[in-house]
Amino acid sequence: MVSGVHWLDDGVLRLGVVPALGGRLLSLQHKGFELLWRNPALLDADLRVRGGARPNSGRMGDWVNYGGDKTWPAPQGWDHDGQWPGPPDPVLDSGPYAVSVTEGGLVLTSGAEPRTGLRFTRALTLGAGASYTLRLTAENVSTRPVRWALWNVTQLPGGGTVTAGLAGRRAPAVVELIAGTGTPEYTVDGDRLVVPPQDVVGKLGVPDTAGWVSYRVGEASLTLSFDVDPGAEYPDEGSPLEVWLEHPLPAPLASLGDLDPPARIVELEVLGPLTTLAPGASTALTITGTVHATRPAR
Repeated sequence: MVSGVHWLDDGVLRLGVVPALGGRLLSLQHKGFELLWRNPALLDADLRVRGGARPNSGRMGDWVNYGGDKTWPAPQGWDHDGQWPGPPDPVLDSGPYAVSVTEGGLVLTSGAEPRTGLRFTRALTLGAGASYTLRLTAENVSTRPVRWALWNVTQLPGGGTVTAGLAGRRAPAVVELIAGTGTPEYTVDGDRLVVPPQDVVGKLGVPDTAGWVSYRVGEASLTLSFDVDPGAEYPDEGSPLEVWLEHPLPAPLASLGDLDPPARIVELEVLGPLTTLAPGASTALTITGTVHATRPAR
């Protein structure tokens, strides 16, 4: 079953999920205040798609970026079959997900994606203390072994500061992954990584993550917490956490497949370990989001 918008609401957090758009979480409200970025050119205030939902494929410049929180396979790339050449992707990113309602939550299930061999499940539940849990599963539904990592991407409105904990276990603590218009500037302050607001299109990886990252959006801040396996292999130079920044440009970026950023956006990206999956096997990743009220920005 795929239908409309599904809401989870406990009086503190209100979460809006649209199964037809890749199972996306497209609204995260704390006492009425919205934290997620979503594209107003594509969605109205009730999360209805302007012009209707359609699976999307092509180059990055063709990607229909609705925003919100979504799940992809990693590593990303265009060189061979062991890399995911998206977004866009007509099944995992923009295809319809089946939805079932559980006690306190929702379970969203993708179709089978033939190139990767994967089917995704996104199980979302509300928790205590203005929190929610997102349990992700990637199952190999093909007849061949495949090797992938789960990659969850949360888009937030730009203009804020990213703060992430560092574990002190790995060097370098931070790596520069993508420099579309430049490399994001950052500082390391003791056991914390700080990425200030800036107009740049680029990405940092955090091999030394302590398993949490936080971002303030006006009246509230969102902290994502996740487990890290120090002995496991992770994509992108060993990065279980990545931070992507983008802003509007005068012309699409040819070096990134004609990517044309629609707004100032910050992405908090959490990755699971690279895992070889036999047919029928699966890998999982759990992320807990916690919202804290802050004083309004002045």
